[in-house]
Order: sequence, then structure tokens, then C-alpha cells
Amino acid sequence: MIVVTLVSVLVMILQLPPPNAWRMNASQYSTRSAASLGVRRSATSATGQTGFQALLSYLSTSGRMPNLPPQNFNAGLIQMSCGPEPEENLQKALVRIGDAAAKGAQVVCLPELFQTQYFCQREDPALFELAEPIPGPSTEQLAAAARRHGVTLIASLFEKRAPGLYHNTAAVFDADGTLRGIYRKMHIPDDPLYYEKFYFTPGDLGFRAFDTQSGKIGALICWDQWYPEGARLTALQGATILFYPTAIGWYPSEKAEFGEAQYDAWRTIQRAHAIANGVYVGVVNRVGFETGNVRGNVAPGTGLEFWGGSFVADPFGRVLAQGSHDREEILLAEVDLRKLEDIRRNWPFLRDRRIDSYAPISSRLID
Repeated sequence: MIVVTLVSVLVMILQLPPPNAWRMNASQYSTRSAASLGVRRSATSATGQTGFQALLSYLSTSGRMPNLPPQNFNAGLIQMSCGPEPEENLQKALVRIGDAAAKGAQVVCLPELFQTQYFCQREDPALFELAEPIPGPSTEQLAAAARRHGVTLIASLFEKRAPGLYHNTAAVFDADGTLRGIYRKMHIPDDPLYYEKFYFTPGDLGFRAFDTQSGKIGALICWDQWYPEGARLTALQGATILFYPTAIGWYPSEKAEFGEAQYDAWRTIQRAHAIANGVYVGVVNRVGFETGNVRGNVAPGTGLEFWGGSFVADPFGRVLAQGSHDREEILLAEVDLRKLEDIRRNWPFLRDRRIDSYAPISSRLID
């Protein structure tokens, strides 16, 4: 009864022929054309179709089928090194997007600020000239690449919002090249050789999930990955995977003593985001030793060894794809939304949240 009612409503909305016409068998089609029913003959089977099957056939062939997200898709992470020339880095990234698509990636994420070496190793006002508006010249090329290869794309860019106002921003492009939106990095670090507060204004758009052809995805950036609040707020908006474009590495003087523990902590906190929120997490880092060289402008100091180690984790925290510490590579992992739902049914963390008890979390410190 419910199915009949639903079909009848859809018929009225779409002005389709009545359901009794859909139940015509192959012999009846010989005397009455499928075209007169608004259903292509090629969509029918030799044994005829039920009304519901005919409805689906009509919707799919008439262009009226809702654009439902798939039950699974492949996420691709582009772990790359960055050289002194911004344009060369952009062109490398555009090639790697195509390579990832050729491997089967449907959603592709680039590392943080991939167009340059990590320039925040010093405070230099001249480097504000690297920033671009969004939309702008770089987003035009990235949108064209997303459209050409039919992939959803996440790209971290140095955004010029207004004179004197700059952000570290993730732009999300859909598979048709449409800019679905931007996320401005919320948590801005200020550590030796990571002087980001000099360059970037904290984000003011909040944490966001973006509707794409592969469903809802979240994009956060690097330092955000240490904060469970950002992951939670993005997941609560329906994101099935959280992407973290990243630029993180070792101080050469500390690597021997602390390097392994630092990397393990970094990977652990993000696997925890996947588990606590019942989502996939994709983290993509750059790789290689850098001195912040931008067109010959080198930062003073010892430089940074970016540790790569990009990975994808499922909602159980299992690592599905793992990058090396010293090579450029493309990682690929399947995001299976049926598995996501199964894990959430068995670990119903979102169900059992005590949302009536969390108000103090907005305090800097409870003392």
C-alpha cells in the first residue's frame, strides 16, 4: 500500500503515465510504443517490468533521477614533495590528480599549501605576495582538473581575502569542477619554524561538511587534527570522511630522540577521530627536507624534514592505506558507507552522547 501510494505521488509530480501502463509486457509494447509511455524501449526487459522498475528506468533515462551518493568510493591521497617554484608545484599536482584518477580515485586530496615549500619557517612580509583570491588563477586550474578527470578535489591554498587579510583555506571542487565551498583553517599554530600566526587569520566559517557527488565530506587542515572538537562538529554535519591536508615534519635535531613518538602521536590522534565519530579519516602530508625556499628566498635555520606517512583509516581505526616517510606516492583506499553504518550500529557513540552535559566544554579552562 505504501509503495503504491509513493509511486502515485511520484507519478503526479513527474506527470508520468499511470502505473497500469508500466505493467505492460513485451507483447503489448509491440502494439503501443514505449515512447508514448515516456519510457525508452531500451530500458525495458523482454519479460516486462514492474511499476517500480519502470519508474526507476524512466527516472534514469529522463535525467530526473535524484543524484544519490554512492555506497562506496575510492579516496586518493597525493603525497608529494615541493620545490622552490610555485608554478612547477602546481603543475606537478595537476599531473598527480590525473594519475590518482587513473588509479581509480574518485575523491582526491592534496597536501597543505602544496604550491610552495613550507614558507612559514620565517616571518617575511614579501611572502604575502604568494596569496591568491578564491576563486582565482589557481582555483581555475584546479577546477578544470577536477572536471577533466571527474574527481572531487580538496586543495589547500594561501587565500587572499582582502588587503591585509589572509587565510589557510581548503577549497572543495566537485567532479564537474564546481567549487562546492571553502574551509578556512580554524586552529593556527605558532611554533619555531611554524610561524603561521604571522600569515593566517583564524577561520571564521566554522567547521564544515560539503555535499559532493560522493556524498558529504569534511575538510580540515593540519593543526586542526589535534583537536577532537573540530572532528566531532564536522562529523555531526554528516561527513562520512574527514580529510586533513597537512604539512608536518621533524626538527632535524629532535628526530633521533623524539621522531618515532611524534609520528605515532600524530597518527594515533587521527585514528581516534575516526573511531570516536564513526567516520573514515584521510591524512595527506608532504615529504622531503625543506628550507622554505620560495624562488630562491630561503628561510634561516635548520629546515624541516617533512615526514610523509600519509594514511587512510576506517571507522574502526584500522589503517587501510599507509604512506612511506621518504617517497612521493599516491595512496588509494575504499570508503564503504555500508561498513560505516555497521560499525556505528555496534559502536553507537553518537547515540549515547550526553549533549545536555557538555556546555562547559566551551570554556577555556574549568577552574
